[in-house]
Parts: sequence; C-alpha cells; structure tokens
Amino acid sequence: MMLKSLALTGATLIVSTMAASADGHTGAPAVAGEINGKSYLMDAHKMTLYTFDKDKNGVSNCYDACAEKWPPLLGEDGTTLTEFYSLVERKDGTWQVAYKGQPLYLWFKDEKPGDMTGDGVKGVWHTARP
Repeated sequence: MMLKSLALTGATLIVSTMAASADGHTGAPAVAGEINGKSYLMDAHKMTLYTFDKDKNGVSNCYDACAEKWPPLLGEDGTTLTEFYSLVERKDGTWQVAYKGQPLYLWFKDEKPGDMTGDGVKGVWHTARP
C-alpha cells in the first residue's frame, strides 16, 4: 500500500491507493483518506465523496437540479471494483459508483482536495466514510 502525506490547511491528509485512477470524475473511488483522524472516501482527484439520506440501497434519488449540485460519481458498466464498491444503474441508463450500496456523489462547492463543504447540507448529505 502506497501512503502519501500532504499538508492541508493545518490538517494532515493521508492517502492510500485502493484502485487505478480514472480520467475526469468517473470511475471507482481511487483512494480513502484521513483528515484529523477521520477516514473518508475520495474520487480519483482526491475530492470528497458524499452519500444522500434519501437514496435507498442501490438506488439513486438525486436527478436534475439535485444532480447539478451533487454530480454522481459515474462508472462504466463492467468495471471491476474493489470490495464494498458496486455500480448502480441510474434512470438515465448511466452507472453510478456506490459504496456498500450507497450511491456516491461530489459537491459542486468543493474546490480542492480535502474540502468537505457538503457535509451536513440540509441534514441529508454526509461525507462518505469507509
């Protein structure tokens, strides 16, 4: 396991590689990280991933205006994912990466790796944690 340590606004970000990285914001989450002793999930660009309380196991309920603010982490059908990750089919026929059945999203206001400004939004969005 490869470990990297990065300074991040007074906190330490520890990153461990879990899967091959992907282009853009598609593909399986590539890393799990830690800030201030709390682990969380990140995409291939180390951007924080989130879960939505209104989703059901294996079903996304975030579309249209919701998906503009909370872009789903997309993958390709047939992609081999590591343990606990899966793909769920969205209503539009695309595939979204899920962790333990919970679809994963990015937040449009996060600007750089380590940002977690979506955590707690409207009481239904939460940082995805392993």
